[in-house]
Amino acid sequence: MRIVLLRVGADYGTTQTYGPIFKDGRYEFLPIPDRFHGTGVSKQTYNNTTGHYGCKLIDYFPQNLRLKYGTQPIHYDPEFCSFTYGDPTTPKAGLRNLSFGDILVFYAGLKAWNFKASNALYIIGYFRVRWSGIASYMYNLLGWKKLKSYAGNNFHIYHKQVFKEQIERLVIVKGHETESKQLERAVKISAMGKDRNGRPLFILSSKMQKIFGNFDGHVSLQRSPPRWVLPRYSELAERFLLSLK
Repeated sequence: MRIVLLRVGADYGTTQTYGPIFKDGRYEFLPIPDRFHGTGVSKQTYNNTTGHYGCKLIDYFPQNLRLKYGTQPIHYDPEFCSFTYGDPTTPKAGLRNLSFGDILVFYAGLKAWNFKASNALYIIGYFRVRWSGIASYMYNLLGWKKLKSYAGNNFHIYHKQVFKEQIERLVIVKGHETESKQLERAVKISAMGKDRNGRPLFILSSKMQKIFGNFDGHVSLQRSPPRWVLPRYSELAERFLLSLK
């Protein structure tokens, strides 16, 4: 069994802000902008999309950013209704090698909402992998009808023009419906460290390194490539993940 950690959701590089975390650990997942061909294809925007707790997503933006981002289409991925994740970029290509029973862990940057705390990175959910692969292979294997029934909620498949353009490089990961979950309360995994030039950056905290290891020395959790857990930590990491609510 393999376990991999993947950073997702809005951050200062995509939206100039993070999603909110509340004092009791509940949170709102803030998706990244949809910038397909520059303007996006989704009808969902930060203005017209209501979050889990009844507020429009734009309400979680600082006041000075709401006009800029309000009508911006959004790219909701991963989605935790049917548990799918898609990505056509080179850094995520290795996810195509995930197989049945592996675990894909999602973490995101969150900021304190109506209480004081530093920004940090938190686990927000995970998939127990059912299958993964390049979209063109899965399309040929399953056919369009079955692929759509399994993963049609995913942004890259739901929007046909996106799928058509990305099919040869798009990685799709499908989670098992009863063994995957979005957490009700986010779990902090980061601490502050420094890069080679002394600039601050998020790293995996010492507490979490005891669970997930140090990724063979690559403990940075900035907008980073997937972080693969070394095999000797897999059993401990799995037990920890399954204990989360």
